[in-house]
Order: sequence, then C-alpha cells, then structure tokens
Amino acid sequence: MIFPALFRQSPPDTTAQNLYALIVAQARLPVFYTHFGVADTVDGRFDMIVLHVVVLLHRLNKETGAATLAQALFDEMFGDMDRSLREMGVSDLRIGGTVKTMARAFQGRHAAYDAALESPDDQALEKALWRNVYRGRVPLEGAAALAGYVRAAAARLLPQTMDDFRAGRVLFGIPT
Repeated sequence: MIFPALFRQSPPDTTAQNLYALIVAQARLPVFYTHFGVADTVDGRFDMIVLHVVVLLHRLNKETGAATLAQALFDEMFGDMDRSLREMGVSDLRIGGTVKTMARAFQGRHAAYDAALESPDDQALEKALWRNVYRGRVPLEGAAALAGYVRAAAARLLPQTMDDFRAGRVLFGIPT
C-alpha cells in the first residue's frame, strides 16, 4: 500500500473505554430515575451520561497532560451514541445530523455545568440541571437533590489521581 498511514486506524483507547463504561454504569443507577426523578427515557439517560462525563472532564481539566484522555473520552462517548442510534434503528441518512445535534447539546451542557461547578453559588448548578436534565418539568427545588449529588461527586473526584483514572478507578460516590 502506498500510503499505509492514511488507512491505519488508531488503536482504541482502552482507558477511555473503561472510564466510559464506568460512567455509563453510574448513569444507569436506578436511583437517578426513581429518587431523583430523572426521566427514564433515551433523553434522560443521555442527560445522565453527559452529566457524569462533564463531571469527570471538569476534574481532568485540572490536570496537566489530561487533554488527550479527555478527548478520547469524548470520542468514546460519541462513538457509543452513534452505535446506540444505529441499534435503535435510526437510518444512516439521519445518524450524522442526530449525532451533530447531540454534540451541540453536549457542548451546551458542558459549558453550563462546568461554569456552575466553578461557581460557589449552588443555584447556578440547580438551574443548569433544572433546565437541561428536568427540562423545567419539576419545580426548581426538585433539582437541588441532584445538584447536591453532583457537587459531592465532583468533590470525590478531586483527590483521585491520573493513575487512578488510567487504572479505571473513578469513584463518583453512591447517590442517595
């Protein structure tokens, strides 16, 4: 082959795959859909995955040299979204547009949650969750419990190291 490098696929990032699998497992905990009142729908599950990815990215952004892992995690998430949409029967012609819409939703949520996590004002996070996770369907106070969990999860990630993350040890904590 004349240009083998052009056609060589990069090996999968198993660290990102492992982290993403942990995120999906955490996001699927029934307590989010029962106690916290997140809609147990495709959108609700997407929102919980996005929320956990953003919390981990928020932590990774505090590390020098974590940009490659952060990008690999993002890529893993959207590779999974693409596969999931195909399994749900979304046509090939619609996949690109649907994934693009999901990526825009991710970017908006990422910006909102990241800013809210940087703010000492708990209401900023509550409002961001109320708007994005609950879509305004519950009283604003309803987002307070989820905001408390998110703050606690972000705090639990702070002492965790890059070695922990590379080894697939991400401890968000048990939502209650």
